[in-house]
Amino acid sequence: MKNRRILFSQIKPVDMSSSYFKLAERFKLDISFVPFISIETVDINDFRRQRVNILEHTAVIFTSRNTIDHFFQICQELRITVPEAMKYFCLTEFIANYLQKYIVIKRRKLFVGKKNLNELFDLIKKHKEERYLIVCSQNRKIEIADFFETNNIEFTEATFFKVSSNDLSQLTLKDFGILVFFSPADVISLLDNFPDYNQNKTLIACFGASTILTAKEMGLTVDIEAPRPDALSMTDALELYLEKIIG
Repeated sequence: MKNRRILFSQIKPVDMSSSYFKLAERFKLDISFVPFISIETVDINDFRRQRVNILEHTAVIFTSRNTIDHFFQICQELRITVPEAMKYFCLTEFIANYLQKYIVIKRRKLFVGKKNLNELFDLIKKHKEERYLIVCSQNRKIEIADFFETNNIEFTEATFFKVSSNDLSQLTLKDFGILVFFSPADVISLLDNFPDYNQNKTLIACFGASTILTAKEMGLTVDIEAPRPDALSMTDALELYLEKIIG
């Protein structure tokens, strides 16, 4: 691998013991971090205009750490105390563990998928009697709403945060051997900034099924995918790939 420069589409980790830096040291990589998107909680008045009563729901669905942060931010601004009886359905264990930032986790109120929406859907089917609140951005996951409608399960979608593409004009993408994306919005930002982007010899790494799908739908070749059984994190997937081509 001649070009060992890797660009991660997120904020640089503060912890220098992060697995990213260990990876860079092992394979002598030149790594950079540039957030491709900006995320912010919706204005409280805009949220109110959606006419969503959080306390009318008995279960909340979280598909990312962002959904957790902005859900509790809105609750705080509305001076809502989330009842202890509220149930939480999380896409992955990683997301579920993040809940501890806001609440004391009670396993009987927590339901966790393993790696994809289908596993989460299987859990929800066992609890059809709940009234679900889906926390999302303006770039909602259409397949979630389709699932609830198809299965006649009561739900509300609400926009708690908004995602926008950052200005990436300072980047020269051809300088990097690998571009790493963590959300569909990252991929969209790439093409918002570089509508005529030509992947050429650059490798694309994507985390998450929806990110992979978005990249492929936009004509990109995804060379490195995570999570998967042998690589639950992006650094795991990169490590396995680099071991094969560098050794």
